[in-house]
Amino acid sequence: EVQLQASGGGLVQAGGSLRLSCAASGFTFDDYVIGWFRQVPGKEREGVSCISRLDDSTYYATSVKGRFTISSDNVKNTAYLQMNSLKPEDTAVYYCAAGDGGFDYWGQGTLVTVSS
Repeated sequence: EVQLQASGGGLVQAGGSLRLSCAASGFTFDDYVIGWFRQVPGKEREGVSCISRLDDSTYYATSVKGRFTISSDNVKNTAYLQMNSLKPEDTAVYYCAAGDGGFDYWGQGTLVTVSS
């Protein structure tokens, strides 16, 4: 059974840091693109960052570029999103997803709240 388990969310003050983790089971990261998305209630889901395990290329949304870093550990089958210099507008439920050509597998989400 394919599963993605996101964790690491919490409450942090503006300017602080959090690291989100996305643990995968039932498949390996090697051939997939791993992505982080976020959603605020009432708003559309936003793509935050993704990494291709094929060539380790990365993508960042303009709003997080320079503050967030995506990485993955193939041995642990876990992806990470290091979030620094957090802003109140980063408050959202963060989801990790994986896929090949599209995001087929999704985790359950972890809430990040940034206080001002």
